Amino acid sequence: MTPAASDGVHPEDYPRARVCAGILAGGQGRRMGGADKGLVELAGRPMVLHVISALQAQAGSILISANRNLDRYGRLGYPVLPDRGPGFAGPLAGMAALMVASDAPWLLVVPCDSPFLPPDLGPRLWRAARASGADAAVVQVHGRLQPVFALLRGSLRQRLLADVAAGWRKAGAWLRAQDLVAVDFSDHAERFFNVNTAEQHQWLVRRLDPANPVRGGQETP
Repeated sequence: MTPAASDGVHPEDYPRARVCAGILAGGQGRRMGGADKGLVELAGRPMVLHVISALQAQAGSILISANRNLDRYGRLGYPVLPDRGPGFAGPLAGMAALMVASDAPWLLVVPCDSPFLPPDLGPRLWRAARASGADAAVVQVHGRLQPVFALLRGSLRQRLLADVAAGWRKAGAWLRAQDLVAVDFSDHAERFFNVNTAEQHQWLVRRLDPANPVRGGQETP
C-alpha cells in the first residue's frame, strides 16, 4: 500500500463519463435501531439524496446498493441493486453487486450515510490511481484507511466476485489485499463524517438547523 497526497485540484482530463458512482445503502442500521440510513431525513431530504447531489458532477452514472425499501430507492431515479447472496453480507457484497451492474472502467464507491462528500473525491482518487498504476485508490484520514470511500478499476470485477463468493466479507481486508494506493484526505476529514447512531443524526439535525445552532467547536457524539 502506497500513501499519496493530493492538492484537490480537478485534473482537466478526469474521465467523468467513464466513472460509475455506487452508493452503499444495504446495511441493517443496527446502531440506529434498524433504520434504513439512506432514507433517514436530513435537512428535509433523505440522506442518500445529499450523497447523490455530491456525486452528480463526479460520475457519468449512479447506482444504489440496497437490500430493503427497494421501491423507495427506485423512485429516486437510479438503478437499485440488492446483494447477490442472502442476508446482509456487508459493504464488500454491496461493492460486488455494483460491479456486476456497471461496465464502467471505474467504480467510485461511497456510503449512503456521509452527506458531506468532497466535491473532488473522484478526481483526487483517480489522479492517485493513475499516477501509481494501482487498481484501487482508497481514502485515508489521519493515517486510517476508510475502505467504503474508494475508486476501483473495473478490471477488479471478476476477482471481487470470486472472492465474495469464496467468503470474503471485510471490505478493508479485501482492499488491502489488492494493489492499493491510500489517498490522504486529512485536510478534509470532516467531509467523511458518517451518521451511525440516532444521537449523531440528532446532533447533525441541530447543527444544520439555523433555529437551533450548535456552538462552534462542539464535538459530535
